[in-house]
Amino acid sequence: MHFVVLTLFKEMVETIMNTSIMGRALDKGLISLDVIDIRDYAENKHNRVDDYPYGGGAGMVMQAGPVYKACEAARELIGQGKCINENDETAGGTETVEPADKKRTRLIYLSPIGRPFTQEVAKELSKEEDLIFLCGHYEGIDERVLELEADDYISLGDFVLTGGELPAICIMDAVARLVPGVLSNDESASDESFEGNTLEYPQYTRPEEFMGMTVPDVLLSGHHANIKQWRREQSLLRTLKNRPDLFEKVELDKKDKKFLKSLEE
Repeated sequence: MHFVVLTLFKEMVETIMNTSIMGRALDKGLISLDVIDIRDYAENKHNRVDDYPYGGGAGMVMQAGPVYKACEAARELIGQGKCINENDETAGGTETVEPADKKRTRLIYLSPIGRPFTQEVAKELSKEEDLIFLCGHYEGIDERVLELEADDYISLGDFVLTGGELPAICIMDAVARLVPGVLSNDESASDESFEGNTLEYPQYTRPEEFMGMTVPDVLLSGHHANIKQWRREQSLLRTLKNRPDLFEKVELDKKDKKFLKSLEE
């Protein structure tokens, strides 16, 4: 999986993505990352990429020209099949590979007007070979370049941030977790919140007692079938309590229905 991020704050993206699990995945070449500074394509000597909005109003708007050139540079980079990530020489280096009939890479603009990001969307994106993220700032980006370049619009939720960098990082993290080998335990990605539209069950570790609170006996029993059933029931309870909207989408089997019915008695 190859990520390309177009941003005004290159260091912000690189610093976060080169830490923890994502950093190890980059080091191993399981994912690769290129970060392009949109200011490098400024059309003036002051490296400004924003201007006042036509029609008036507060704030500034990112200009079409620099953003368009940055987008085209990203597509050219992917089309050449090379990675310029200085932290990972194993993920392509500067070797040029010309792929035959390569499809247009999806360019995602992070915006509140986009479709909500969910685990299902993460799975969808994980099937791509390359993804380009365009991070806006100020009052947004000139609409004309978005019409030319944006293939997808994604939002993290109904709130406003100062830029698209944090949403891009969140999405890359969620997508990268689905790449084989990124997580140390292959079951981790398939056995956590939102799988099957349920929230994850409670987790415990040593010590067995903490401030008078003990670990549920079933988890100490070593009885795997009972543990599995307990975890399923706890997932159902958590989802029903905290996300009733999500619970409506859960597919219930006979055991699930019997358990939920027992709660009413």
